[in-house]
Amino acid sequence: MWKKYGSRVLKLPINAGFTCPNKDGTVGTEGCIFCAEDGSASPSAIASDDIAVQIENAKKGFKRSDAATKFIPYFQAFTNTYSSVNKLKSLYDMAVAVKDATGLMIATRPDCLQEKILDLISGYAKENFELWLEVGMQTMHEKSLLFLNRGHSYETAKDAVLRANNRKIQVCLHVILGIPGESWHDMMETAREISALPVSGVKIHHLHVIKDTRLEEYYNEGKVKLITFKEYVSTVCDFLERLRPDILIHRLLGDRAAASLVAPKWGMQKGTVLKAIDDEFARRCTSQGFLTEKFHL
Repeated sequence: MWKKYGSRVLKLPINAGFTCPNKDGTVGTEGCIFCAEDGSASPSAIASDDIAVQIENAKKGFKRSDAATKFIPYFQAFTNTYSSVNKLKSLYDMAVAVKDATGLMIATRPDCLQEKILDLISGYAKENFELWLEVGMQTMHEKSLLFLNRGHSYETAKDAVLRANNRKIQVCLHVILGIPGESWHDMMETAREISALPVSGVKIHHLHVIKDTRLEEYYNEGKVKLITFKEYVSTVCDFLERLRPDILIHRLLGDRAAASLVAPKWGMQKGTVLKAIDDEFARRCTSQGFLTEKFHL
């Protein structure tokens, strides 16, 4: 990013007060079993605040030095395409109008991307502007989507990726590793499937248990087994080896405040986990894309 923009580039989380069709009764009422009441909103992003205020507060939180900095407004909480085109345009316009904004990232569900909304988003594309659509795929396996109570199929996610790609929108797929019931082979199949799709980025999370979710109930009842630290490090490396090398990795593990995190606690040691992943790749003498077909032609 520094080479491209001559500065560091940071994502600034926004909570625009959206809801979700899996909570308001359109698709379901209980939501995904892992989703907290805040819809994964950043603590610095308060829905009652004006978007410009949220962005300025986030900027202050990232203030570490006087180094040149640009920002990507990131609509993060809940489903950020779940409204009318006019309402969405108003919100997106406010975000990109903020000083030093050099992009726009929109997180959403794959079943909330009608043609007119994709047309709207594609209209923000321009040179030297980071336009990203983050789509919550989670996994390619229907059994896992049912377990997570996602309320959409993998085919819906695949279709959303293809339609966004037709409009030259960069897609970042959100994936969860360690879903109960998924084998190692299941997770590797998801990696290979993603590599066959026209995606530009991937955000990888481990399945973590947040307070006051249905997943917490399952965990307390002993119905789910979470992936261990060592298993996760090994699985992430396996996953990345099967992922195309040109796919940008936006994240390698979940992130949650200690007050709301039930388990696993190792997820709070972000630096330790990232170093362990680097060390494992060094031990293997491999890297992202090592096992993709590109290297075996």
